[in-house]
Amino acid sequence: MKIHFIGIGGIGVSALAQYYLAQGHWVSGSDLVKSEITDFLAGKGVKIKIGEQRKENLPLDAGLVIFSPAVKENNLELKAAREKEKRGETRVMSYPQALGELTKKYFTIAVSGTHGKSTTTAMVSLILEKAGLDPTVIIGTKLKEFGGSNFRPGRSQYLVIEADEWQASFLNYWPKIIILTNIEKEHLDYYRDIRHILKTYREYLTHLPPDGVLIVNGGDENIRKIILDLTGRKNKKNKQSFLICDFQDLKRKEWGHLKKILKIPGEHNILNASAALAVARFLRIPVRISFRALALYCGAWRRFEEFEAVCDGKFFKLVNDYGHHPTEILATAKAAREKFKNKKIWLIFQPHQHQRTFFLFDEFVKTFREIKENSLADEIIITDIFDVAGREEAGISKRINSKKLVKKINRRGVIYLPLSKITAYLRRLVGNDEVAIIMGAGDIYKLQNSFKRFSPQS
Repeated sequence: MKIHFIGIGGIGVSALAQYYLAQGHWVSGSDLVKSEITDFLAGKGVKIKIGEQRKENLPLDAGLVIFSPAVKENNLELKAAREKEKRGETRVMSYPQALGELTKKYFTIAVSGTHGKSTTTAMVSLILEKAGLDPTVIIGTKLKEFGGSNFRPGRSQYLVIEADEWQASFLNYWPKIIILTNIEKEHLDYYRDIRHILKTYREYLTHLPPDGVLIVNGGDENIRKIILDLTGRKNKKNKQSFLICDFQDLKRKEWGHLKKILKIPGEHNILNASAALAVARFLRIPVRISFRALALYCGAWRRFEEFEAVCDGKFFKLVNDYGHHPTEILATAKAAREKFKNKKIWLIFQPHQHQRTFFLFDEFVKTFREIKENSLADEIIITDIFDVAGREEAGISKRINSKKLVKKINRRGVIYLPLSKITAYLRRLVGNDEVAIIMGAGDIYKLQNSFKRFSPQS
């Protein structure tokens, strides 16, 4: 069958495209801009149109059209696909809908939560792989262990997915095991408030079958609220029958050993590893295999990814990190200070999306003040907000910007610089044996190309 993807460069959509390619289907797609991901897919033989999305991009005989959740209904290519669907010429599905169909066919393990999804998904996948369970994996980042891909083809009944909460995407999924890492205010361009978020998560958990397993971070306040709703007296009529496992209990037993063997730093990654261990125990994977897989894990693309860099004869450490929520930023800063001890640390941050920055403004201010006051970073550079096409409220950029954020933080060593001036600034001031962390979910990672880099550490 011919399958066409609109918005094929998205991290989830591109993984699903590879799934169908591995199943022997003919795959094509389109995206507004060329990227590493579209180049990677093209190298696998996927026919991709870059630029304006229009009806001419659709193959005439495409049996299925899958579109990214970021694609609006007024998109010309999607509108044309909808017309073909009305005539019975094709099926049209969103990425979450298409992935949801797959979750019903497999023994699906879904990793959900505000933070830590990609790392935990990677850890679970590698444990299953090391145990010989041969999982199919769809993940929101690229892994070295998967040949630089965000997809792993497997031949077993197991499917491991990263289940995103944006636009309630995970309500399309029907897993046998759910990992819930944490819940915070996020995606407030879709959710009204934390109560709306918790209500949606509660609905998601009802997708577990009676013999399913919910693996949770019992130390998270919002998760505890959901568990109380599921198990409390008020819920006697509809009391859950699936098993609930708190991976914090495992963390207390395994903390020291995990801290010793993990190559990726930070307490948050020990928690992620604890969640993965809980899955392994339920699947009766020997603990020695789980520890071996976790010890070999080198980290994911843009998740505390380390390089040795050189600039004008000065050698320094370059860290590329995807963190863009205040909690993620603080966790990464703590991990960096723990790992690099007394070295001077530069933190270069690009806020992601004007609406996120607006809704979480106070949290960003608090986070960066805490980073400075606890000497987690010596110098902080905040650049312009990365604008996310199709996801911004009209006029929002006039209400919020990075200069306002820096002014409100109001701490020495926290400055604003436009992206175009950061390379020259660092070239002039970064010193030997110092650390530069470039952080954000936009195009900030391209700064690393300004410096000569050696292979990532393993």
